[in-house]
Amino acid sequence: MLIDTLIEDQRWNDANLHAFAQAGFEATAATLGLDQNFEVSVLGCNDARIAALNADFRGKAMPTNVLSWPSEDLAATVPGAAPRLPGAGSTELGDIAISYDICAREAQAQDKLFEHHVTHLLVHGLLHLLGYDHETDEDAALMETFERRILAKLGIEDPYL
Repeated sequence: MLIDTLIEDQRWNDANLHAFAQAGFEATAATLGLDQNFEVSVLGCNDARIAALNADFRGKAMPTNVLSWPSEDLAATVPGAAPRLPGAGSTELGDIAISYDICAREAQAQDKLFEHHVTHLLVHGLLHLLGYDHETDEDAALMETFERRILAKLGIEDPYL
């Protein structure tokens, strides 16, 4: 697994964003039975940068915690069905951006450890790259089930409690 981590906000270096991504992505691959021969780019940024990205790509000029851009559409066509796994030659899964500011605020407001919240959001972003979403109740239930399983492997409490 190759994780290309680009740090635009120094606080992510201090927090060791790459280590959170590595642990979360390895647990995700193990849980889903994925070949770990894949690449993901992770951008560690701040609220201003992610707000600009959110405006450019989603038409929402406001910060968000995490954004993802899959290289390939793997989504299922039936609500609640599992997405198809990437093919053997599909190594580039896509890109994820995560904002330090909003992650820190959310972790504090939800009384969660920062590293646990960040790991959850990175796993959430990776699941989006793999075709999971939360557009319908059935899709959300499936995605949350996998998030819980993956985070439990890492000793992280259920983020939805």
